[in-house]
Amino acid sequence: MTSELPEMRASDVERERVAEILRDAVAEGRLDMEEFEQRLDATYKARTRAELTPLVRDLPASGEVLTDLRKPTATTKWSERIGGTATSTGGFAFWGGFSRKGRWTIGPRFTCFAMWGGGEVDLREARFEGRETVIRCVTVMGGIGVVVPPDVHLVVNGIGLLGGFDQRTKDEAEPAPDAPRVRVTGLALLGGVGVDRKWSKAERQRRKEATRGDEQGRITGG
Repeated sequence: MTSELPEMRASDVERERVAEILRDAVAEGRLDMEEFEQRLDATYKARTRAELTPLVRDLPASGEVLTDLRKPTATTKWSERIGGTATSTGGFAFWGGFSRKGRWTIGPRFTCFAMWGGGEVDLREARFEGRETVIRCVTVMGGIGVVVPPDVHLVVNGIGLLGGFDQRTKDEAEPAPDAPRVRVTGLALLGGVGVDRKWSKAERQRRKEATRGDEQGRITGG
């Protein structure tokens, strides 16, 4: 019965979805900082889904999340993350830094520059305006980090001149047929550009739970 489902234990993935709504709400001025901190603290302390529900019930986008709390967590299809208007097409850092992470939309061309500073371009929760995305990174005595989900189609062909332009793989996965193609290019002069293929914490937890469920099903069925 659905009335019994909210008493189920909350997962880390569900806590992160609620925390993201709270972060959006404080950024939009719907929550003041004190209330945000109280709700966020309660989110990470919540043990059951019933404890998460009231924390976002009065906020936009809560309906979808509260519905999700009543059904098994599923991976978002790539078709649902492609399309829309870019919220950012570049980043710049000079004696400082820039960051693009969380829920944002990247355009077909994204150019970033860092000199005596650093930058971060994280696509693990991002939307894509189109199926082809080119990220051009230029760094001079600085560093830029690019993080992509392991199942995108990735090509890295930048140049390191007295510096490094490296690709690292933390989580292995075959490119999904409907995933976007991401090409990272540019120049690292006396600095570095690092491209990492790895899942977000929430996705890694979801996959762990799915694997655990499959193993339990095999044990029960066997």
